[in-house]
Amino acid sequence: MAESEAEYLLKINIQDVREVIQKAYSENTSQEEIFNRLSSVSKNWHIGENGCVIICDKNGNVISDRDGHTGENLNEDDLDVSSSRISNGERFTAKIHNDLSYCLCVKEGDFYIVATYPTEEALEAKYINICITIFIEIIVFAALFAQIYFLIKKYIVNNMHSINASLEKITSGNLDEKVSVYTNEEFSLLSDDINNTVSTLKHYIKEAEERIDRELELARQIQHSALPSVFPPYPNRLDFEIFADMHTAKEVGGDFYDFYLLGEDKLTFLIADVSDKGIPAAMFMMTAKTIIKNLTESGLDASEIFEKANKKLCENNDAGMFVTAWLGILNLKTGLLQYVNAGHNPPVIRHKGGNFEFICTRANFVLAGMDNIKYRTYEMQLVPGDEIFLYTDGVTEAATGSKELFGEDRLLECLNEKRDLPVKDLCKKIKKDVDCFVCSAPQFDDITMLAVKLNCLQTENSLSVVPNKDSLQIAYSFVDRQTAKLHINKSTENKIKIAADEIYSNIVNYSGASNAKIKIFSEDDFVYLAFYDDGEPYNPLTAQQPDTSLDIESRKSGGLGIFITKKLASKTDYLYKDGCNILTIAFDRSTSD
Repeated sequence: MAESEAEYLLKINIQDVREVIQKAYSENTSQEEIFNRLSSVSKNWHIGENGCVIICDKNGNVISDRDGHTGENLNEDDLDVSSSRISNGERFTAKIHNDLSYCLCVKEGDFYIVATYPTEEALEAKYINICITIFIEIIVFAALFAQIYFLIKKYIVNNMHSINASLEKITSGNLDEKVSVYTNEEFSLLSDDINNTVSTLKHYIKEAEERIDRELELARQIQHSALPSVFPPYPNRLDFEIFADMHTAKEVGGDFYDFYLLGEDKLTFLIADVSDKGIPAAMFMMTAKTIIKNLTESGLDASEIFEKANKKLCENNDAGMFVTAWLGILNLKTGLLQYVNAGHNPPVIRHKGGNFEFICTRANFVLAGMDNIKYRTYEMQLVPGDEIFLYTDGVTEAATGSKELFGEDRLLECLNEKRDLPVKDLCKKIKKDVDCFVCSAPQFDDITMLAVKLNCLQTENSLSVVPNKDSLQIAYSFVDRQTAKLHINKSTENKIKIAADEIYSNIVNYSGASNAKIKIFSEDDFVYLAFYDDGEPYNPLTAQQPDTSLDIESRKSGGLGIFITKKLASKTDYLYKDGCNILTIAFDRSTSD
């Protein structure tokens, strides 16, 4: 392009100079006048910036040029203007006046016209053209790139962002999110594939959840079936009441309770809490429950039970779980309670007629926490009317949405507000109070409670009991069992039952006693029925005998029961000793009328 442009410039300028020479010839001027006119033609003639036009004669002598080389011979620059190669009008390259130039030479009349254009200037124009071309190409390609970019962004990138945003929601757990990019066939297929995949995933997740729910429900049933759940558990035993309840935070939990009779005279009851929740805690709970029960039934005392249980639970405990537990063994004849605490919450006790209060004894180390731990057994004497309330930390650590805990003080307050309720109602009321306290906050931990009340102490031939209306059935059942053991005739048995009914109901209704004792034993030919109570001193044998000749409406109330008893008995005796009323009634076991 640069060479073509240089050749074009050279031809135009030569043509212009030729026209000047032709005009000079056409005016029929002399050779000398033509020579003079031509000598000034090219003095100011420029081709480009540094190019010029040179006019010379047939010998190559310069007649006119721009740079003052008139009179010089071009042949000295190796330019033979008469050469056919040069004068035939073809472009050539030569060194003119020390400058390498593109040249064009033509003969007009007796003169030669040489047009020169420095190659350096021609190439500079080439470089300018190249730069212009490159600049234009950059602009064109930039515009094209921008157009492609915006098209790609509009039709691909934005759609990909939309799909990625939906996928982010899906991977975050929102499986209801739908991908809806349908701008072209490819994205429509991709959207449909993703939606179908999520739909299939939801289907499998639903099936898995249903299967897990079924398995967890089965696990829950198995766990609950392993715990005593029928209350009252010993309907024929009126000497104590017991109730337990467990509410797991998940389908299965780590809390557990247990109770069982050791023979006829000892009641063992237990509450425990495994350190974790869910399936692992439930499995560890079942292991701990089985180990403790087996050890308890082997006849060990409380501390030995926990020492051996701790050793077994420490074996292969790779999960590092542990158990807090409280175990009590109550002698139902003597009221002596032996208990051991392995890091569990302090139990609450209510002595007869008093308020609930915590049993503040030092707790031992937890089970399965460390091998070869020694456990200390504590003892406490219970009397009829005493009751114990056991619980796990799910009760005291139940929290509201603002993280306020139910706490031990509130538990004690709630227990004392409901202290006269049966143990079953007491546990249910506490659970209701906890639910009301936390309101809508989710249950964080398992909630387990166990309550035991000692109604009476029964030995081979005596019954110690709190004289209230709830104890009437206990007393009558005791008399029935004892008279059956004595193998006496039916008449004497009925007399004893009538006397027991009359005397004990009087103690309950009128004595104001807090403790009472009934004793039945046989000695020689007599069966003795003895009553002990710590009520106001009163000798029923000196009471005024009712006038049985009067009709019921005219007769004064009272006195009839002791009157009937004295008629039925072979002999009676009263004694007040050490603050206790003692009434002894003897029946001749050989008498049948």
